[in-house]
Amino acid sequence: MPISARNQIKGQITDIQLDNIMAHVTVKIGENEIESVITRRSADEMQLKAGDRVTVVVKSTEVMLSKD
Repeated sequence: MPISARNQIKGQITDIQLDNIMAHVTVKIGENEIESVITRRSADEMQLKAGDRVTVVVKSTEVMLSKD
C-alpha cells in the first residue's frame, strides 16, 4: 500500500504486550529499538506477533532528538 510518508524503516517485532484497549509493540532495527503504542484492535486485525517483519512509519512532526 503506497503512502506519502518518507520516514519508513523496516524492522522485526521483538515484543508485543497486549492490553484491553492498547498494544505496546517493540521493533528491532539494526542494534536499536523503536516502540509504538497502537490500538489493540489494530494489532489484532494485523495479527501482529513477535518475529513479524514490519515497516515503522515515523511522522516527522513527532520526532525528538538528543545530542550525545
